Amino acid sequence: MTAATANPAGTGPSGRLWHRASLLIPAAGAGLTLFALWELAVRALDIQEFLLPKPSSIAEALVDNWTEVEGLATVSLREAGWNTTVIAFTGLLIGVMLGALLALLATRYVRVGQTITPFAVAANATPIIALAPIFNAWFGITSAVSNQAVVVVVVFFPVFVNTARGLLEVEPDQLELMRSYGASDMSVLRQVRIPNAIPFFLTSLRLAAPLSVIAAIVAEYFGGPQDRLGPVITQNASFARYDVAWAAIVVASAVGLVLFGLAVALERVAMPWRRPAEVL
Repeated sequence: MTAATANPAGTGPSGRLWHRASLLIPAAGAGLTLFALWELAVRALDIQEFLLPKPSSIAEALVDNWTEVEGLATVSLREAGWNTTVIAFTGLLIGVMLGALLALLATRYVRVGQTITPFAVAANATPIIALAPIFNAWFGITSAVSNQAVVVVVVFFPVFVNTARGLLEVEPDQLELMRSYGASDMSVLRQVRIPNAIPFFLTSLRLAAPLSVIAAIVAEYFGGPQDRLGPVITQNASFARYDVAWAAIVVASAVGLVLFGLAVALERVAMPWRRPAEVL
């Protein structure tokens, strides 16, 4: 067998890398087109900067305020982005672990599930703007725990619901086969239910990753240290420095994309047999 036959074109490491990168080309092209049309529309229609800054103005503000503090700003965008990332990531981690653990308990013990599920639905139906002031009163307005608690509540529900669904929606034939071998409930959970729930759990993780950033920033609007993206956005918007506010939003979007990318990468590692298009 020749080398060409053993390793056909496009199946080597470089071919697989190029194939995965090519999946991002349509999204990158659409994004560049959107920004170009945005820039042209603002210039052609003579839209004022305080209504809608040009992408070029936002990019300039991002560069100017990335490591240095200018004007009314009290913190650089890099520092604010990092602090918000820590809040979002730690809250995401705690919420994911809590959601997965309670889903296991809810599916293993019926009474636990009947008790937890109504509370989970009620927590998900509660607006973030109602939770943030309450947690600030409980944990202190200057404590990071209050913002992390908001992220935990927001992240918990999709992880809990999807993981519980994966644990319960098992093929009856698989359960019947395990019972025919006299397998215990713990063996069924470990060998059938948990493997079946992994795709559901990873899907919920992709949903929860960007939600954690949204929850962290909204929680920051209601108090806490000023060295985070939420206060940076509100302060600069209050003083009509919308280019800096939009630059902070760009940083927040980048953080959400990074967390989403980590979730996708984890899914690729956990289920390598799935094609990249299926994962995305």
